[in-house]
Amino acid sequence: MELIIRPIITEKMTRQAEKLGQYGFVVDRRANKYQIKNAIEKLYNVKVQSVNTQQYVGKIKMRNTKNGLNFGRVNRIKKAIVTLKEGYKIDVFANI
Repeated sequence: MELIIRPIITEKMTRQAEKLGQYGFVVDRRANKYQIKNAIEKLYNVKVQSVNTQQYVGKIKMRNTKNGLNFGRVNRIKKAIVTLKEGYKIDVFANI
């Protein structure tokens, strides 16, 4: 099971990384905080202070087509906000 799916790269997360040392990742829904902490420490060689997780329910989407309305659902995700200890940084663009 691959725990870390992708980093979250938005303006808000970039600001949090600069000011608070917090980084966001989309993670596997079955992963717990201890697994996420160990995966981040191994992947980026940093020390993690804390991990906060959030579950997002997939939104219902609909669109008009010539056959009528089509309904669908976006996949559910789990987001992890990782706070690093003082003096550590993650360069999320290095692995791209």
